[in-house]
Amino acid sequence: MLKEAIYHRPKNEFAYAFDEKTVHIRLRTKKGDAETVFLIYGDPYGWEQGKWMTKREKMKKIGNDALFDYWFLAVTPPYRRLRYGFEIHSTKQKIFYGEKGFFDRVPDEDIANFFCFPFINGEDLFQAPEWVKNTVWYQIFPERFANGNKENDPPGTLPWASAEPASDNFFGGDLEGIIGKLDYLSDLGINGIYLTPIFKAASNHKYDTIDYFEIDPQFGDKKTFKRLVDECHRRGIRIMLDAVFNHCGFYFPPFQDVLKNGERSKYKDWFFIREFPVQTEPHPNYDTFAFTPFMPKLNTENKEVRKYLLEVGQYWVKEFDIDGWRLDVANEVSHQFWREFRKAVRRVKKDVYILGEIWHDAMPWLGGDQFDAVMNYPFSKGALQFFAEEKIDGKTFSEMIQQVLFSYPEYINHFAFNLLGSHDTARIQNIAGFHQGKVKLLFAFLLSFPGSPCIYYGDEIGLTGENDPGCRKCMEWDPRKQNLDLYRTVKKLIELRKTHPIMANDGAISFPELKEGTEQVIFHKENERELLVAAMNRSEKPVRLLLDIPFDQVEREYTDLWENKKEKIEESQFPADIGPFGFKFFLFQKK
Repeated sequence: MLKEAIYHRPKNEFAYAFDEKTVHIRLRTKKGDAETVFLIYGDPYGWEQGKWMTKREKMKKIGNDALFDYWFLAVTPPYRRLRYGFEIHSTKQKIFYGEKGFFDRVPDEDIANFFCFPFINGEDLFQAPEWVKNTVWYQIFPERFANGNKENDPPGTLPWASAEPASDNFFGGDLEGIIGKLDYLSDLGINGIYLTPIFKAASNHKYDTIDYFEIDPQFGDKKTFKRLVDECHRRGIRIMLDAVFNHCGFYFPPFQDVLKNGERSKYKDWFFIREFPVQTEPHPNYDTFAFTPFMPKLNTENKEVRKYLLEVGQYWVKEFDIDGWRLDVANEVSHQFWREFRKAVRRVKKDVYILGEIWHDAMPWLGGDQFDAVMNYPFSKGALQFFAEEKIDGKTFSEMIQQVLFSYPEYINHFAFNLLGSHDTARIQNIAGFHQGKVKLLFAFLLSFPGSPCIYYGDEIGLTGENDPGCRKCMEWDPRKQNLDLYRTVKKLIELRKTHPIMANDGAISFPELKEGTEQVIFHKENERELLVAAMNRSEKPVRLLLDIPFDQVEREYTDLWENKKEKIEESQFPADIGPFGFKFFLFQKK
């Protein structure tokens, strides 16, 4: 066996307390290397007559990515503490792996050779709002969703959808417009709204905040926003706001004071000014978001800045009862600030959802002391490359998605903010080459995958657009110009997700191994009562798949969820006929 590929480390995604009684243990080995893995474990103080008392239990191979296999076992230590190691078997070799390395036998005479999980402390458990697991989000770019009050239109507002979106044009979308469309969202099945920034700012996107305590006048006022929140809550819809604490806008009053007064400004330490006088051209001599002089970076280590921003976090929760914060450029702000932010907003409301914008491996932010989840862009990339762009085959896609899942503890995957597109990416219609079969497959995968899925406004009716600013078109409200067939598909998928919890987060997901070149993807979701088998065909040709079903564990009768009909298994193997760019969900009841 290739020892260099074998990996485990406690207190991260490889060993974590799942709840107050259970520890989840994972091990990584080279793909195809190990045939069987046993976990040897015991209480560190459990000795009898000079011998350490241990158990030996077989681990389950739960999946693989391109390079590695992953093994899993849930353990319930009687005293909430654990020492453990791994006995790994191949066809030719048996080795023991522990904290001190590799051994030819189990070195149980000294428990220092074993990994240590010292104690399951209740206050260290990952605690995220349970409601998020049952939420289907809808992201709204307020300026382009609906114009409900023309009196607050900014100067130069264009007639709705009369021009292509640009970085500097306005169409009058506002909060009143969103209120007027809540019944549309409820009918679709949406129960969570994520609003990009609504605070006072100069741009149409509002990521250049001027005042964090004020609604931008072009969107309305606080009274209107309070009505929006109340109307949403009355319909069972949660509201999440977007905040930019990494940087502010150029016209943020403290930064304007620095521009005016230079070193004499009392706000000079609110920012990272490298020298005075402050200059914006040819390059800013202060830290910014990227290199734009219009978004100066905030110094969140400054006590006054920290106090100001923490008050912002609490204010909108306390005064308006919002349900979540989406935090822009979250990875460039200090971990300590986010720890304090979590405590501050949770003091006001215990079940506020805290979501970070992080595009890469986010485990350092997901230890239970900062964020509940991050925007799952690795999920987006894999889904788009397979279903929309046909850049990878089903085998590669399956391995990519499993790598995403194994990057985090199981419970974090239940709260992951899964998306296909956003205000920062091209529309899925454009990426899929306007192929409606591919777009439907994307939604089928999104809405049957663990996590908390999000739909970017208009994607459900076929809105198009390239990268920013093209992806920020005005919402199309004329039914004659909407893709109503796509809308009905998305609505039905959401309904299935809500009707059958196993379509959402009530089940452990696994992917059977596929052959190279396949244009299909298959996954299973399983709980104590049910088995869901999903099969998706990216090919323009129909296909018959022979699915592996544990016939000794499930009833012969199953339900085709998409067709809403019951069938019986008659053969020793389960043949599934999937049409071109089609998908199926088969639900089996366990014996």
